[in-house]
Amino acid sequence: MNASKKWLALLLIVCLSVLAACSSNNSSSGGSSASSPSAGSQPSSGESGEAYELNVAFPIFGAVPSNMPEVEKAISDIAKEKIGATVKLTPISIGAWSQQSNLMLTSNEKVDLIYVSGTSFTGMVSKGQLLALDDLLGEHGPDIVATFDPEFLKATAINGKTYAVPSNKEMAVDYGLSILKRYIDKYKIDPTSIKTLDDLDGLFKTIKDGESDLPAILVPQSAGISFLASHRWFDPLGDSIGVLPDFGGGLTVANLYESSEYAAFVKKMREWYQAGYIMKDSATNKDNGNALILAGKGIARLSNLKPGYERQTSLEYQEPATVISLTQAYATTSSVASVNWGIPYSAKNPEKSMRFLNLMYGDTEIINLFDWGIEGKDYVKKSENIIAYPEGVDATTVAYNLNLGWMFGNQLKSYIFEGEDPDLWKKMAEYNANAVRSPALGFSFDASPVKTEYAAVTNVINQYALPLETGSVDPDKILPEFIAKLKSSGIEKIIAEKQKQLDEWKRQNG
Repeated sequence: MNASKKWLALLLIVCLSVLAACSSNNSSSGGSSASSPSAGSQPSSGESGEAYELNVAFPIFGAVPSNMPEVEKAISDIAKEKIGATVKLTPISIGAWSQQSNLMLTSNEKVDLIYVSGTSFTGMVSKGQLLALDDLLGEHGPDIVATFDPEFLKATAINGKTYAVPSNKEMAVDYGLSILKRYIDKYKIDPTSIKTLDDLDGLFKTIKDGESDLPAILVPQSAGISFLASHRWFDPLGDSIGVLPDFGGGLTVANLYESSEYAAFVKKMREWYQAGYIMKDSATNKDNGNALILAGKGIARLSNLKPGYERQTSLEYQEPATVISLTQAYATTSSVASVNWGIPYSAKNPEKSMRFLNLMYGDTEIINLFDWGIEGKDYVKKSENIIAYPEGVDATTVAYNLNLGWMFGNQLKSYIFEGEDPDLWKKMAEYNANAVRSPALGFSFDASPVKTEYAAVTNVINQYALPLETGSVDPDKILPEFIAKLKSSGIEKIIAEKQKQLDEWKRQNG
């Protein structure tokens, strides 16, 4: 896989966000190309007549792959045999996704299964656009239930009811630095000696002192994204308007922006900015971080990490990269439920929808059709779980180039592309299992009771946070002004409402 494809996947996550992250590797591991049937994957004994057509809607970045119809037919052939349904794939450009998907739901257009981003999930539930899935999961979703730690599956529950199923990918995130390796080698820096954000001071100074022509060291992750998005010590509880200040087990919601930790962070960003470590126009930047590094604007990013990230970043930077983790891996509602699937409330045959969704988590053949396309045309198998491009085909000419393995159900059953770590998905499963879990994992905030204050506070954050969190303004002057405007706009009322909902969530969940 080449850098451009990896870059597209990362940018898509940022646009949807995420995430997140996420950003994302489209390799996978798992069984053979023909998966064995499981309960919930077989046609019911009374099924007869024409197969039911399922419309599956999801966002994409870039053009629709030229052989999407061939992939759609292959998926349909399997679904028809196993659950008596065919599949119509409805990819929608990311630029039009929000408006078009909302129109599909509000106009009761036939949609049977729909992508649900973490940022839109609670709003869709409050509008009554998603069906509660608990009974359907119990009856028709055994592979989904078997895939997840029950605590992760609860991340998409509201008031005790499950409204979406998260994609099985990285469920946690650790935060750190990704930097061009040649600078680490040139200045003989030991990455293992760097453990905290403060430890980066010496690294940045050494490189800056030795590279007088270097415009900056640190560039933003993407347009409109501050450095705080890639260095968190708190659970944002979805939106950072009222957070859990650490992962120590407490459930007291606090104002992030008036905490001593936030003040220290923006002060550190200001110091780096004034020292020339941070790209000067970070607050107004319109480019992706990878593009900035390729253009020579800087050599590093604060990054959301996961297993396999060093190789992913090396591909994105088009040269070897070094990744330095600065935190533990944390699992929150936001990290678990960043990418999800839901069944619209208006779905005509929700049982069929759930049975097909179950195949997306349990049927290796369907998973890899979504992820990689047609065997022999879009990829060839080098061993049981390792694939490569066919002879004469590369990332720029392959017919099926969605690169969205993180989206389509169970990525940990997808094949691994040649050159990736063969144990990537084993390491990912361990990473997910061992992550520090927020005590509020599974809680989702409904802002509708404070929607007026929420809109006003959001506007204030949009005005102040990015300049502060990129070091572009003096925090001694601007931070007190920011805090005062947050309070006058109603942040304390929002935090009180979030605390009330969190307390009730805790009462219901023990």
